[in-house]
Amino acid sequence: MTERASRLTLTRASAAHAGVRTRAQRVALFFSRVWAWAFLGLMVLFFVVAVPLTTGGSVNFLTIRNSQNILVAIIPVLLLGLGQTFVIIAAGIDLSVGWVMSLASVLAALALRSAFHAGVPLFPSVLIGLIAALAGAAAVGLVNGVIIAKLKVPAFIVTLGTSFIVRGIAYLMSENTTVIGLPPGIRAYGNDALLYYIPGEGGGLYFLQRPEVSGELLRRMDIILPYPVVVTAFVVAWAIFLLHRTQFGRHTYAIGGNMDAAVRSGIPVDRRIISIYILSAATSGIAGFLSMLRFTAGSAVIGDPLLLSSIAAVIIGGVSMFGGAGTVIGTVIGALIIAVLTTGLVMLNVDAFWQFIVVGTVVIVAVLIDQSRDLIIGRTRGTAAQ
Repeated sequence: MTERASRLTLTRASAAHAGVRTRAQRVALFFSRVWAWAFLGLMVLFFVVAVPLTTGGSVNFLTIRNSQNILVAIIPVLLLGLGQTFVIIAAGIDLSVGWVMSLASVLAALALRSAFHAGVPLFPSVLIGLIAALAGAAAVGLVNGVIIAKLKVPAFIVTLGTSFIVRGIAYLMSENTTVIGLPPGIRAYGNDALLYYIPGEGGGLYFLQRPEVSGELLRRMDIILPYPVVVTAFVVAWAIFLLHRTQFGRHTYAIGGNMDAAVRSGIPVDRRIISIYILSAATSGIAGFLSMLRFTAGSAVIGDPLLLSSIAAVIIGGVSMFGGAGTVIGTVIGALIIAVLTTGLVMLNVDAFWQFIVVGTVVIVAVLIDQSRDLIIGRTRGTAAQ
């Protein structure tokens, strides 16, 4: 009787210990999922306090103008990151997105300029520019996808090679110079906004159309939700729906989680991989088109420095580099973290080189957290199996 009681006590103690361990794992797993949100909030709070102290109160971080500048700054990184999200979830990589963006910028500018000079009205000319950007970008994505899916060449090698090819094509088509001579009216598409705000007594004045102001009022006027931000928001919403609410999204997760199992379950893996790389190139094409509208010119180098930032945004946002896990919202948060970091450090007059160091450190931390999450999940499954 005493032995049975002793065994029962030991069993209860082991169960209690396992329960504590499981709760600790759950806490750690929860932290690994929300750390990016918490880090973004703490970072904003830090800059809200630090910027006025550093500048003697002459500059504030949390203002309408600064918030809109941050939103505009994340557009190209976020759009490149959206396509990269699908690719990395499917256990791939796309190193060509930056140069695809540059090619799309050049193609859009050339097509728009040619159409307008041929007598086509401004708005249809802009649509022609968009079609040219998307068509050129999608062609690159198709080539990437076919070689990767059908010829089984590693994605790293294929997209690295096409990035050089696309780079050369962009230089050739632009004649190694900026494509200018675009109609001045396109500036409104890339720089106007849904709402304008002029601060003043009584809370200021809001305008639904750009007011005809100059001088001091023009310098004080803030724009709210520029058109490129609105377009990007629609693309983000579409990407969320596509990844999390459609069969295409479920197949993307399945391919990244276990490609062999996806093949055995009847998923058209090759077709899905081709579609994913076309999607990645298309979002890069939209980024190039919006950049062309914003700067009223086509540039063959506009996307060159953005590849690593887009991958960093995806990793910081929690997309697993091993595939099979990640969200679009996570990529949005990752892009925001990069934009807030760089903007805040500039406002603190920190040397630009430190920005690379800080962003690189955050990326490494994100990868470590991602690996710890996989380890936690593995331990949890192991405990359950026992």
